Amino acid sequence: MTFKNIISILTISIIYINSFAQESYTLSQAVDYAINNTYEIKNADLAIKAAKHKKWETTTMGLPQISASLDYQNFLKQPVSLIPAQLFGGPEGEFAEVNFGTKQNMNASATLSQLLFDGSYLVGLQSAKVYLKISELAKIKTKQAIKEVTIQAYGNVLLAKESIHIIEDNIQLLDKTIHDTQEIYKNGYAEEQDVEQLQITKATLNNQLNKSKGLLQVAKNMLKITMGIPVENGITLSDTLENLSLSEIDLGLSATEFNVENHIDYLMESNNVKAKELFLKLEKSKYMPQLVAFLNYGTKANSDTFTFTDNKQRWFDSSLFGVSLNIPVFSSFKRNARVQQAKIALTQEKTNLTQAAQKLKLQVENAKVNYQFAIDNYNTNKKNLALAKRIEKKEQIKFFEGVGSSFNLTQAQNQLYSTQQQYLSAIVQIINSKASLENALNK
Repeated sequence: MTFKNIISILTISIIYINSFAQESYTLSQAVDYAINNTYEIKNADLAIKAAKHKKWETTTMGLPQISASLDYQNFLKQPVSLIPAQLFGGPEGEFAEVNFGTKQNMNASATLSQLLFDGSYLVGLQSAKVYLKISELAKIKTKQAIKEVTIQAYGNVLLAKESIHIIEDNIQLLDKTIHDTQEIYKNGYAEEQDVEQLQITKATLNNQLNKSKGLLQVAKNMLKITMGIPVENGITLSDTLENLSLSEIDLGLSATEFNVENHIDYLMESNNVKAKELFLKLEKSKYMPQLVAFLNYGTKANSDTFTFTDNKQRWFDSSLFGVSLNIPVFSSFKRNARVQQAKIALTQEKTNLTQAAQKLKLQVENAKVNYQFAIDNYNTNKKNLALAKRIEKKEQIKFFEGVGSSFNLTQAQNQLYSTQQQYLSAIVQIINSKASLENALNK
């Protein structure tokens, strides 16, 4: 094989390997990627664009409007009019049949209109701004929700991944224990049920391993969907549960002061109050008159045949300027009923705002309690894990020295395995509860 062929093979191999390269993310990188690429954010951006177009649509209602029309008429049978025959020298009392006008007509016109005053239009402009603000606040709310669910999804992947490593290590150690026990059994220093008990434990671990591998794939797919990454793409995580357990413990976070008026949920509810206030203004504006000015220009041509494109065809121009004033006088108290409904809706929305503030304060307190509990639970499980390891080690020594039973060893092993999972869950609980607290604090 020539040197050139070797280089070609290496180049192809590198390209092949890179095609399967997986993007690696830390927790913060995963959150940033999700905030910028997830499907919900894309829809939130589109909603803002739609709101901007809606705002401009409302604005154009008060700008000059131009409309044009072109009408062509061809009487297949012209209408007949009756006029007194005596006008043409005929006998009195009789009528003559006359066709007025030409068989074909064409009329072209253009109208310029301008809204001079309309109370509902002014309210509409304000409402369009509120509508846009609602979309912008919804995007912020979406970002916060995406951050929290991405953190949870990231933690679930790490939990499944770490569970696999621990179970594999446990199986490896258990294999050695089973081997040693079998040797002891062959020499008559152990019972057959001691080996069988350990084999049952191994079978259980194998089932847990297979389940954890399945959960890892599911968790990865959930993370990719949450981040906006196609499911078929690969992904790897740079952080580990152990590192996150240290970085996610922030004792000062629980002491953070909470300003409810800055919270996104409170701002959204406040915006709803503004919307109800504008709706009340809109109903009141319907008592006010509407003033519109218009300017029209038109031209008309008549002919018995289609000669409208000829240069000799005569066209007759007309022009009109006018002002239209529409004054609401009496609606059998319909407008008043709508105003009263709008007032009630505004009062209800203000009540909702007060309720939202109280709920947010309670949510913060609950999140602080849960976060502190998660930290305490983590510290407790960390100590329990160290104790479970020592107990399992002691039972192993007792068993191989002939002063302990396989039942006690199995119990100690199961206790260790359970404590290991509780320890991993405690780490994930810290990560998730911190994300919930930051969300509650609007951080």
